[in-house]
Amino acid sequence: MHEDESEVKRLQRRQRLMDNRAYQTMEGLTRYMDRYYLDALIGVIPGWGDAIALLCVVPFVYFSSRVIRSVPLTLAVLNNALRDVLLGMIPFFVGDIIDIFHRSNTQNMQMIQGFVNGDEAIVKQVNQRAWQSAIVLIVLLLLIALMVWLLISFGSYLYSLVASLF
Repeated sequence: MHEDESEVKRLQRRQRLMDNRAYQTMEGLTRYMDRYYLDALIGVIPGWGDAIALLCVVPFVYFSSRVIRSVPLTLAVLNNALRDVLLGMIPFFVGDIIDIFHRSNTQNMQMIQGFVNGDEAIVKQVNQRAWQSAIVLIVLLLLIALMVWLLISFGSYLYSLVASLF
């Protein structure tokens, strides 16, 4: 009987999490950004596309950090999001093509659903990667800063080259 009560409580908690507005927002974002390739289309906007796509990770971070309250899950979500931004910043539409296949929102949603559903394999996998995610996050932030600097430098160079022609 005790197992039945704990299963009922687990199912009620799962339903409350799935009824959460942030969860429903994440499902919608995942559908539009990854399934309908909006992430890649937004990435085409020079300078702003990847920043806009990064804003779409806010509900995932909120849900993993405030609703589920899992630091390892939050680190893994941020890791996926920053990796997506870094890959999306690769110039000449290469990053946008990579965005079509990377699907970080889908990956984040699968991890979060694993936590919501109590999938022990996903929970164990995320917990094992917590330290790796923290280190990768720092490296990704540094690489993103470097990529921004390189893109600005390259843009300035192209501008000066074109300006010198006129």
